[in-house]
Amino acid sequence: MSLPPMDGFHGGALVTFHMGPCGGSYEMGFLIGERFSSVIRSRVDKDLILQKQLLPFASTDEGKLLVEALERSNKERYPRYWDELVGTASGSGVPLLHIILLNLRKEILPFVTKEEPTKEPTDDDCSDVLVVNDAMAIAVHNEDANVALVGHTYLVRAELPSGLSFTAYTYAGELPSCAFGFNSHGLAFTLNSVPPLNNEVMAGGIGRNFVSRDLLEASGIDDALDRICKPNVSVGHSYNLIDIKSRRILNIETASNNRFSIHEVGKEPFFHANMYLHLKIDQVQDENSMSRQNRAATLPADSKEKALSLLGDAENEKFPIFMTGPILHTLCTVLIDLDKDMVTIYKGNPKNGDVSDDIPIEY
Repeated sequence: MSLPPMDGFHGGALVTFHMGPCGGSYEMGFLIGERFSSVIRSRVDKDLILQKQLLPFASTDEGKLLVEALERSNKERYPRYWDELVGTASGSGVPLLHIILLNLRKEILPFVTKEEPTKEPTDDDCSDVLVVNDAMAIAVHNEDANVALVGHTYLVRAELPSGLSFTAYTYAGELPSCAFGFNSHGLAFTLNSVPPLNNEVMAGGIGRNFVSRDLLEASGIDDALDRICKPNVSVGHSYNLIDIKSRRILNIETASNNRFSIHEVGKEPFFHANMYLHLKIDQVQDENSMSRQNRAATLPADSKEKALSLLGDAENEKFPIFMTGPILHTLCTVLIDLDKDMVTIYKGNPKNGDVSDDIPIEY
């Protein structure tokens, strides 16, 4: 079997694994792990946060107790997805602990004591432009991550025994999808990381990767809201919820202790980077995110082309909206067109129009 190329693209398109219907969750995870075993092992070997922070912490008494608490809460609420995670570990040949730590890194890192205070950049950032007006209804999303993730992502297109199918952009070793995805009910989403202060984080709560995996099976916008807002999450997140059928886009910001805020996107372009905008919460004042937010406020986004150009903007050399390293990198850009029922993925700077994939949303 040929292996995925190291940039994640093959013949100009993202490497995609078509599967299903699978017999069960473990089998699904196993098949994904087996198909991408070399990519998952490569990601594990190169992930410095995993190697230098998470694994050493997990070997301490405090770390073991936290990982056990996270396993209990997430396995109890999402037994199928936990089986999927275990299957990914088995199929890839990567130790289960490594896969658990990758999927729950955001829920663990706030509790990792650093010897010296540092201002390390976050390991993932994203930017979104959302618009719903008479002329268009679009969500445009930059998938940003640590440069170590370059070449360690793929698309999973899965059919479940229930008949539901979904497409999910997936980080190697993680549940589909901590980035963006859509399903055959016409429900799509993109995600933005947000930075609550450590006092806002609840130990041992529900992990964000499990919530987003659950979103892939939502039957509609109300069901999706329940799946976002009801779990008692450990760390907050920002969800851009896209309902093709009703032509609606919602931005939902969440935090621990079942706190959430919902903003409905309208005719004015709504830009979201990586800070809370409408949920009142103690958060890190992230200069990178604030810079992107301020820059976006000066740029028009009243057409698809202008929205793509905005997400391709690199005017600010230190904190560009479109990132090319050395630490953070825009892996791809996705345009979800609610009127054309189409997902378009761009390779490289989106303002150049280099399309890697055009995927219809069939429902």
